[in-house]
Amino acid sequence: MLRTLLVCGLIAGAAGGVLVTGFAQVTGEPAISRAESFEYAQRAAAHQPPEMELVPRKIQRSFGLLTAAVVYGLSFGGLFALTFAAVYGRVGRASPARTALWLALAAFVVLYLVPLVKYPANPPSVGNPDTIQRRTELYLLMMGSSLAAALAAVRVRAALARRIDGGGATLLALALYLVVVVVAGLALPGVHEVPRGFPAETLWRFRESSVGLQAVMWTTIGLVFAGGAQRAMTGRRIVPRPAELRAGWRGREREPAGARRD
Repeated sequence: MLRTLLVCGLIAGAAGGVLVTGFAQVTGEPAISRAESFEYAQRAAAHQPPEMELVPRKIQRSFGLLTAAVVYGLSFGGLFALTFAAVYGRVGRASPARTALWLALAAFVVLYLVPLVKYPANPPSVGNPDTIQRRTELYLLMMGSSLAAALAAVRVRAALARRIDGGGATLLALALYLVVVVVAGLALPGVHEVPRGFPAETLWRFRESSVGLQAVMWTTIGLVFAGGAQRAMTGRRIVPRPAELRAGWRGREREPAGARRD
């Protein structure tokens, strides 16, 4: 079963990568092009030569973008499948499809949306090249803090659910998660490297596109994996076929009147 789930995760991740490529072409590339134009203008004003491109921009925005998005999707799709196999049946009693959808939503929030609040996405031309490693480490540290807080919240909810009702346990676990990520966000240093005069609209559009890319990726992974996991683990589709619906309705019609439940 684990092998089947892993295949479902890889298929879901690959599908997400393809859709993200199309979304990025429409929403992200215009903002990146405007950011590059700003950088070229700044270099020209400072009488600095333009940086040499190891990979031509034309390849970056086409084949390079598709390759990166698919590899990203495959990686997270495989991790998503393994995580689903670990949590299914241990956190709540939802169906495989519903568990997959909730897990995809949690991954989007925990792995991307919360770290984004502390360290927003910037176009490639924004930021000091000498601080790339430091910025990457800080972002990964914030992501790790968010993930650790989420895992701790899940364990706390499971422990509290034995003593109080499920709704109260969930609220307390969410409160714990929020406290941990807020403390982590306040403790970590900020990064402010947007150059003076950089177009605010370009920055906003890029960040807006970044959120959209992640939303498309995790929505696709959740939906595609939900369908595959539901079929693999129960033998039933999420949405029954018309023939199955008609068969079920006919079977209900043949039931004795006293046996029906309204």
